[in-house]
Amino acid sequence: MARVSAPVIELVRRTTEPVGAQTLRSTAAAVIAYVVAVWALPHPAPLTAPLTALLVVQVTLYSTLTTGIRRVNSVVVGVLIATALSALVGLNWWSLGLTIFASLIIGRLVRVGEFVPEVAISAMLVLGVSQVASTAWDRVLETLIGAGVGLLFNLLLAPPVWVQPAGASIDGLAHEMGRMLRAMGQDVSGHITVERAADRLHAARRLDHDIVEVDALLRQAEDSLTLNPRVRQGLLYRVVLRTGLDTLEICAVVLRVLSRTLTDLAKARTDETLFPADVAESLTELFGRMAGAVESFSELITTPLAENAEEAEDRLAQALAVSRATRDRVADLLLEDVQEHPRQWQLHGALLAEVDRILDELDIDKRTERLGKELDRRSAQLHERHPWLRAVSRRLGAGQS
Repeated sequence: MARVSAPVIELVRRTTEPVGAQTLRSTAAAVIAYVVAVWALPHPAPLTAPLTALLVVQVTLYSTLTTGIRRVNSVVVGVLIATALSALVGLNWWSLGLTIFASLIIGRLVRVGEFVPEVAISAMLVLGVSQVASTAWDRVLETLIGAGVGLLFNLLLAPPVWVQPAGASIDGLAHEMGRMLRAMGQDVSGHITVERAADRLHAARRLDHDIVEVDALLRQAEDSLTLNPRVRQGLLYRVVLRTGLDTLEICAVVLRVLSRTLTDLAKARTDETLFPADVAESLTELFGRMAGAVESFSELITTPLAENAEEAEDRLAQALAVSRATRDRVADLLLEDVQEHPRQWQLHGALLAEVDRILDELDIDKRTERLGKELDRRSAQLHERHPWLRAVSRRLGAGQS
């Protein structure tokens, strides 16, 4: 596992209060854009420039760039629509309606995203003045000034890197899964009611909502690494976190199925314990070992920030080895139990299969293979979108050889 350089770690540590930092950055960018617009344009109170800068300076540099482009496009399209209609009709109720309708339709066609209303707003502002040509040109210049100031502001003062919140959310998800596994281990050690088993199942199903929230934070972290001039190997960090979350998501699905298996066993054995004492003791140990493996996996995919990935990988390997050994012992005990009492044997097999699936998803070799495939896939997509990069790489390679 590649380690994050010290400047990146320091950058992440300095951005522990993103709300306050983002407020100051947005305010400063808007004021600077207004000052530049007042100096460059004769139009009084050029508020479009600070407004554009305020909207363009987003949480990440990547979203700042994409937002700036879409906003400039929306203003230019709106100005062109107003200029064209002003040459044909004046301002009245039906021409205003026609302007708004055309702006909203054309705005969707040119794919300006969330700035579709901005197309209509720009067109209305320009259409409502007497000197359309002058106002249209001033509005375009104000928008360009605001977008340019916002982009330069983020280039000079890079926005927060949101890796730490994303890593913390992934770690929180893994620890919640670990807590659930340990709780299941306690349940199998004695008699469990159907209601309690069903509650475990509902809790496992609620993990889907947690994954959605973690995914949103991870997307923000991925954007913060994209095009950030202070971050090297941003693709590697994004892929490590993304593939790690994908693995935990699969484990969460299997955990839900595992909860359903235990619930079915509870329904079939309402007047007795789920398993004999020796099997239950080994299962409790197995669930505890699996919980440790899930938490060690989370630590591994988030430890580049702490520069101890090798230690985390060793802990995960040890946790998986002990879990597999415990699983084999449980399988032998379950086989003996089924041979004596073959009832619900299929649920015993399902339980072992689900345990195997979780341990297989956490396997280090499989994770390495998944990382390599994802890096190759994203690199191939990048070369397809920008074929000149492949030509430059080949020329550099030929020059070094």
